[in-house]
Amino acid sequence: MRSIGVVTSSRADYSGYRPLLEAFQADPGISAKLYVSGTHLSPEFGLTVRCIEDDGFEIAERIEILLCSDTPEAIAKSMGLALIGFSQAFSRYRPDIIVVSGDRYEMLAATLAALPFKIPIAHLSGGELTEGAIDDVLRHSITKLSHLHFATTQESARRIVQLGEEPWRVTVSGETSLDNLRTIKLLSRSELKACYQLKLDGPFLLVTYHATTLEYEQAEWQIDELLAALAETKLSVIFTLPNADTGNRVIREKLQQFAASNPSSMLVDNFGTQAYFSMMNLATAMVGNSSSGIVEAASFQLPVVNIGTRQDGRIRARNVIDAGYHQTEISQGIQQAIDPQFRTSLNGLANPYGNGEASSIILQRLKSTPLGDALVRKKFYDLSFKQV
Repeated sequence: MRSIGVVTSSRADYSGYRPLLEAFQADPGISAKLYVSGTHLSPEFGLTVRCIEDDGFEIAERIEILLCSDTPEAIAKSMGLALIGFSQAFSRYRPDIIVVSGDRYEMLAATLAALPFKIPIAHLSGGELTEGAIDDVLRHSITKLSHLHFATTQESARRIVQLGEEPWRVTVSGETSLDNLRTIKLLSRSELKACYQLKLDGPFLLVTYHATTLEYEQAEWQIDELLAALAETKLSVIFTLPNADTGNRVIREKLQQFAASNPSSMLVDNFGTQAYFSMMNLATAMVGNSSSGIVEAASFQLPVVNIGTRQDGRIRARNVIDAGYHQTEISQGIQQAIDPQFRTSLNGLANPYGNGEASSIILQRLKSTPLGDALVRKKFYDLSFKQV
């Protein structure tokens, strides 16, 4: 039996993992356990470890790393705590392969901790770009520490090879979060109203906005501009909370104040995968700078107003309307997004991140790849000038 450790640090990566974890669970040749860290363990961020427990997946370790602050110093210290915590965890339970996803600093800490143990790393969603966030650098760093790569698109796979990774290590799998759409039953409007006490009687905007970590000093005025534009629309607004990034607290405070003073708006700590996808299915439009607006929203043919630079460089479908930070730019984007003609124009839209079959591709590769020195010992793959 092959043992696989899966690192999860937030509701976002866990949503993508769920179909893969279900595939692991159903395979008698795989023993999978989770290393749970980050916002999962924080009551401030909804204590989303409960979702993992409710889903019945086995937790190997709970690794506390968050400080009660969102300054650059606090984030750097959390990275240090994560490195210590994961190294201790790997000494207690050492799997054959560790799976990490994306671009969070918790993921980088886990891959660094695994390095002295010679544990192979399988990295999901490498090769993508998010030029407005420190995540961009973290993602590429994780790529260089990893041994198997599962890219969401051909373009991302090409970038991984360009970073010097041997082509045999790279597989184009698509995005695992889209696999959820094949199995999850979406909730109706009435079910969402009952479960979350939401005001969903009419059209509404789903808003997910995170700190742009390369511009964290500007977080306050940026969120003020967004909230001014939302107030101007007169539509109901459902907010989700931001990630635990530098500058997230001022965004949280502003959202809470807006929701408290606007009866048609609500703030939800954590929807979970089923409810969040159900909200995307029913929303008039999505607004913010979340990767979910770039990656998943296309599958719902949902108009998205993507604000600012956080997702710069990332492949997007034509449902995404890019806007600047100023109120007028955001308002113009929202007006375009809620135009029925724009929504109609998205009929038949194909999602560039895959068709919902990523988990089976990843599972077969993880099962079939021989363990040992050939996997762990990496060689730099040089491109010729012609290839570049």
